[in-house]
Amino acid sequence: MTQEKQHDTSYYKTISRRVAMIVIVVSLAPLILVTGIILYRFNAFSHEMVHAHLEEMVLNHKHNIDFFLQEKLSDIRHLSRNFALEQFKEEQFLRKRLAVLQDEYSAVFVDLGLISEQGQQVAYAGPFRLEAAFYGDAQWFREASETTHYISDVFLGLRDQPHFIVSTKIADKEGAHWILRATIDFHSFNILVENLRVGETGSAFIINRQGEFQTRPPSDTKLSKEQYLNLFDGRYSGKGFLSEVDDWAVFPIVRGWDADREEVVDPIISLEKTGSLERKIIIVAAFLKGHEWLLIFQQEADDAYAKLNRTQKIAALILFLGTIGIIMVSFILSKQMENRIARVDSEKEMMNQQIVETGKLATIGELAAGIAHEINNPVAIMVEEAGWMQDLLDEGIEKNDNLQEFRRALAQIGTQGIRCKEITHKLLSFARKTDSRVQALQINELVEEVVSLSSQKSRYASVEIHTHLDPDLPDIQASATEMQQVLMNFINNAIDAMEKKGGNIDIRTEREDNWLVITVQDNGPGIPKSNLNRIFDPFFTTKPVGRGTGLGLSICYGIVQKMGGRIDVESTVDVGSKFRIVLPVNDSLHEKEE
Repeated sequence: MTQEKQHDTSYYKTISRRVAMIVIVVSLAPLILVTGIILYRFNAFSHEMVHAHLEEMVLNHKHNIDFFLQEKLSDIRHLSRNFALEQFKEEQFLRKRLAVLQDEYSAVFVDLGLISEQGQQVAYAGPFRLEAAFYGDAQWFREASETTHYISDVFLGLRDQPHFIVSTKIADKEGAHWILRATIDFHSFNILVENLRVGETGSAFIINRQGEFQTRPPSDTKLSKEQYLNLFDGRYSGKGFLSEVDDWAVFPIVRGWDADREEVVDPIISLEKTGSLERKIIIVAAFLKGHEWLLIFQQEADDAYAKLNRTQKIAALILFLGTIGIIMVSFILSKQMENRIARVDSEKEMMNQQIVETGKLATIGELAAGIAHEINNPVAIMVEEAGWMQDLLDEGIEKNDNLQEFRRALAQIGTQGIRCKEITHKLLSFARKTDSRVQALQINELVEEVVSLSSQKSRYASVEIHTHLDPDLPDIQASATEMQQVLMNFINNAIDAMEKKGGNIDIRTEREDNWLVITVQDNGPGIPKSNLNRIFDPFFTTKPVGRGTGLGLSICYGIVQKMGGRIDVESTVDVGSKFRIVLPVNDSLHEKEE
């Protein structure tokens, strides 16, 4: 593969890659942008929906638990209002009341007891031996003594089993206060909370302000005790949950702001926090029992957002497959376009070659008359010498100096034959099929050859051609036949412009930095300013009909531009025109030859 073909292949591959990249970017950018926006919005919507669902669920369970506690407390209060204090001091009466409560509420009520103001239990009904139990030092008793109605925390107490009590005060005639209390079954209460389960990791429990569990502890608490207690320490308002600690992963949300009352009603705290195992945990919590208890629901974020994650993976897979498809189609289409462009360029090159050949034929036609006259003179001499030789043969070659004269005539015929051969060789060299192969070319030799070929035409037009050639010019990379065509076009145009009045053509070669400059200047009529911008347009000509095709300068412009050069024009009417052909110099080639 030649260097030119390698360059063309590289050029087409560069175009192919650029087209492929443009198609990929134009196709993928909107796809990625739209997919990203949709997934972002879907992600935000899914988070809102998950939190909203869990908040609603926790709020419903909070109401159920509150209702359960208030109902049991109301049962005890109702019992204290409908019977006299003296009746509760009778154990038989307490047993009947307990049986009624258990019959109505199953095994939720475990026992009943009446306790004096000093903490002594004076009557008891239940499965434990607590008839004479003393509660004066118990924490729950001191708290119950300070309020009319009371619900305790879960504790072990004398029975050494987790339970909590509800109690109410009863005043006697002397003003002493007695406490009627009932024990609530821990198992029944625990089931009410444990029913709040979602997914594989979602579970609920209740803690108090001391971090003590009021239900059965979960198998995995996810967060530390301090992190749970931080929920109690926060200050909540209508704008959100304001915690004194700033380690929350997501700014929490508190629902239930009452603008009229300027307070939170049934606050629901919803947030996400990084747990002890570096897993993100969703926490939704609600207060119970006058903000003394906290119902906490916890679930791993990966479990809660499982559908979202699955959707994102499917979307990512679709995006990946779509990207692969777009890339493949882009490269296939770009390859097809590359082949098509190469085919069009090849056809264009063939057409350009045909145009160059057409222009060359037109030039040959213009040279034909001059060449005919140029050949006619030596042919006439050869005919005359041949006739003279015939006369010498008739007279006798041995007479006088006829032999010497015969030899002179033969030498003259040979000289004129060689002259005809040189003229026809130059014409055939110019007329042969254009060879566009790029090679090292000495421009001075080419100028002299073209000037010699144009000399006969210039003499008939009374035009003198003068050359000023720099002998130190380096070789250039160009096609000899194409450069021959360029120089011939400029010289013929100058001769045609001055054929009526005659004139001079100066051809100069020189080097300017990294450029080789060929200047063709005449003192002819010049080119009007209105035509200067059109002289390189195909089929534009100012010559009479039948004298020009309008392709000469257009062909020259295409050839020089393909070589990486340019053509500069300066022209003034009635002063003359100057064309500068500027070509790049390959110094590396010149150094290699030296």
